Amino acid sequence: MSSISVVTLNKGREAHLARLIEGLARGPAPTECIVVEMGRAPAPLPETPFPLRRVALPSDGLPLAAARNAGRKAARGEILVYLDVDCIPAAGLVAGLAAAAQAHDALVCGPIRYLPAGAVRDGWSEADLMRLGHLHPARDFPESGVVQTENPGLFWSLAFAVRASTWDRLGGFDEGFDGYGAEDTDLAFRAAEHGVPVLLAGVPPAFHQHHLSCDPPLQHFADIVRNARRFRARHGLWPMDGWLDAFAGLGLIAPEREPDITVLRPPDADEIAAARVPAERPF
Repeated sequence: MSSISVVTLNKGREAHLARLIEGLARGPAPTECIVVEMGRAPAPLPETPFPLRRVALPSDGLPLAAARNAGRKAARGEILVYLDVDCIPAAGLVAGLAAAAQAHDALVCGPIRYLPAGAVRDGWSEADLMRLGHLHPARDFPESGVVQTENPGLFWSLAFAVRASTWDRLGGFDEGFDGYGAEDTDLAFRAAEHGVPVLLAGVPPAFHQHHLSCDPPLQHFADIVRNARRFRARHGLWPMDGWLDAFAGLGLIAPEREPDITVLRPPDADEIAAARVPAERPF
């Protein structure tokens, strides 16, 4: 097996980060884990059976593309495995994703099981999280092996692996996508142009820890509109169309998006509060 660098991004999610690290420690040890810190200096990292290093990238916002690129720059492994900080890896996830990326020159996505609030407690077991977690219906992962999707829009960055050499050939994430939204879809579309497909891998899942979120993500309204415009200028179609439709339904943007999005007003605090996903909903 090639050397494996796990990369995650953190901004004020110390409790989630601790669970991610705990999950990593229950499986075969990666070569290293890189934590890119986008916020303030947090608490010390725990002792682990693998090297655990921090990279500082302080920001007032969420520079997701820049942070993922900073993680790759710090990583020494031949295979990069990216995990969102709110994801607890099952014991076999990292090794499974890495093996698939070693065998296939691709962006390899792993399955995610979304957890309701309160699902993760001290002494948690994989069996309990497997029972409580819900697979997202938009992606159909195989039981084993890999399946190629012809739709690069199905790529997600919550849990994926790629060869470091392929990352470098693609140039990583486009840091012109500032904040939340479309930076991962852009990577997948650019990868497809270079003949690098998106694969869905039948490997053990990541368990997505519940946290405050909105549907649609009104708290990221400005980022989504800005990044959607950048994506459209490059690829000729609008990304995140479901969210844009929802914004139009709320009267935040005009229903017609040609030739450009017309912003009518930003969401107000009451609208953002009303969009919050209830604690019992996994997504």
